[in-house]
Amino acid sequence: MNLTLKIWRQKSAKDKGRMVEYKVTEISEHMSFLEMMDVLNEQLINKGDEPVAFDHDCREGICGMCSMYINGEAHGPDRGVTTCQLHMRMFKDGDTIFIEPFRAKAFPVIKDLVVNRGAFERIQQAGGYISVNTSGNTQDANATSISKEAADKAMDAATCIGCGACVASCKNSSAMLFVGAKVSQYALLPQGQVEATDRVLNMVAQMDAEGFGNCTNTGACEVECPKGISLENIARMNREYLSASLKS
Repeated sequence: MNLTLKIWRQKSAKDKGRMVEYKVTEISEHMSFLEMMDVLNEQLINKGDEPVAFDHDCREGICGMCSMYINGEAHGPDRGVTTCQLHMRMFKDGDTIFIEPFRAKAFPVIKDLVVNRGAFERIQQAGGYISVNTSGNTQDANATSISKEAADKAMDAATCIGCGACVASCKNSSAMLFVGAKVSQYALLPQGQVEATDRVLNMVAQMDAEGFGNCTNTGACEVECPKGISLENIARMNREYLSASLKS
């Protein structure tokens, strides 16, 4: 298929940036979106032009690195997939595709389609961990019983890959789905109870300090999330936060 690409080009964080049009031809419907971008970059390099910078790593929907805003949707028109898992069969011959970086104050553009998501790492560092006894008297993992319901919900929350699609899809650039998932995966397990109070207070405080907005309650984050993280995690985080606030 032959496609017209309108891609955001920005040389640096200080550069104003603009949309630039490119043409690609003979794109297979079996290619992934990133493979199509590879084809474009190969063409640009062969012509002596600067290739388009974009994040990628595993290309298996695990690492959360690939982050493109495609035709007004985080990760593109498919559901339950990251940009690297999006295939060109979702588009038609002759289509015009708009490709932009994730837009948020807390995700400043580094270059072209690459954004700095260090804010997520700082939120995680504020409380996304548990205390583990490493003195030699460690407990056997099977010694702590956990209900299947709690284990399943904790695992569902832990599938968050921190890609930032929730932020990019929210009109307030809220990170509450991300933080809610990180808080929930520990709040649901007995191992997470030691730091439970400090965790939610510190992570929410860091989220606010990074400049993320408040939840809009529209649910766009859950729809665009490639892992289908539920809004229930935001509600759980709010309950944990209220409880922790009363204790502190």
